[in-house]
Amino acid sequence: MYAFLPLGLRILNKLINLVDNEMERIGAQKLMLPAFSSTSLWKQTDRLESNKSELFQIEDRHNKKYILNPTYEESICKLISSVGPLSPKILPLKLYQISNKWRDEMKPRLGFLRSREFVMKDLYTFDKTLDNAQETYELICNAYENILQKIGITFIKVVGDPGSIGGLKSHEYHYACHIGEDTIYTCSYCQYYVNKSVCNESHCPHCKNTFHEQQTAEVGHTFLLDTKYTKPLKAVYQTKNMFPLAMGCFGLGLSRIFTVVAEILSSNDELKWPKCLAPYTVCIIPPKVGSKEATASQYVNQILNILNELNIDTILDDRTELTIGNRFVHARFTGFPYVIVIGRTAMQSPPLFEIHNAYDSTHCEITLESVHNYFNNENKKN
Repeated sequence: MYAFLPLGLRILNKLINLVDNEMERIGAQKLMLPAFSSTSLWKQTDRLESNKSELFQIEDRHNKKYILNPTYEESICKLISSVGPLSPKILPLKLYQISNKWRDEMKPRLGFLRSREFVMKDLYTFDKTLDNAQETYELICNAYENILQKIGITFIKVVGDPGSIGGLKSHEYHYACHIGEDTIYTCSYCQYYVNKSVCNESHCPHCKNTFHEQQTAEVGHTFLLDTKYTKPLKAVYQTKNMFPLAMGCFGLGLSRIFTVVAEILSSNDELKWPKCLAPYTVCIIPPKVGSKEATASQYVNQILNILNELNIDTILDDRTELTIGNRFVHARFTGFPYVIVIGRTAMQSPPLFEIHNAYDSTHCEITLESVHNYFNNENKKN
């Protein structure tokens, strides 16, 4: 179990904001479900015994048993059931949350990749028919792909293992990563990808070419469930009669993404984040107090004003008792994409400021008037 410190929490919140924006675009509504579920719910769907070793279970003073939810299919169906039969007019219904989940891992390891407590975005959809649910399934998959494309790291969508959640169809989203615990089969000829755990063949079933193996880390999983949960838990809609809703569920491991993107982009000496997720986009380093360049601190507010106008989130490293070099190393280690140094060149006429781009290891010296254009050009490149 891990704590998100202030900069890490900024990264997580940027990721959450990215997800929320995409969910709003497709008409999904955000809610928050209780952390606990009654074990009786899981008994109704026959999942309690098969998952018992991975569930954290507690008992209250009245001897009622609960679990800390690793996933929320039972809880969301209980909620739908409790409000009574749904009207077909409100379907499809798309409900999601972003919250902590819990799993009693046998061997917790690799940070958030396999931890006992993790942050997940889980979405549940409800439709009238299986055909409608198929259409919604494709809509959500497209939204997940949009999210991952905005993060900017190449991902792979593969035929997945339904596992204990089950369902008629399942896909997984993976990043190629050396710390990943999955192996996927890839066919470069017909672009077919499948998790090795659900494929016993060494050749692609579509084109018969030999599969290549790739080590990956799963960061998302989608399931077309149909009535697997809605039928036993009486989550229904009503016309003249009542019918079980056709359901889909969709998970995106936000703390997993947090872990894997850092692993993929970073070196042994420096953290790196996707630019849209970095804790701050720009770090400004003013001169050390008492140094020859100390008077150049007068430019700090002018640079901050320009960056604010551009809506660029900026942090000022005001530990001016430390040298510029010391703070610069720290900025690179922390993973700020751009570092602006107000140093000796700021004493020239006209004053020049060093801008370091951590992602392509370049730097240049520009005037105050050119700061605006520099970041506008970087924006276009991104």
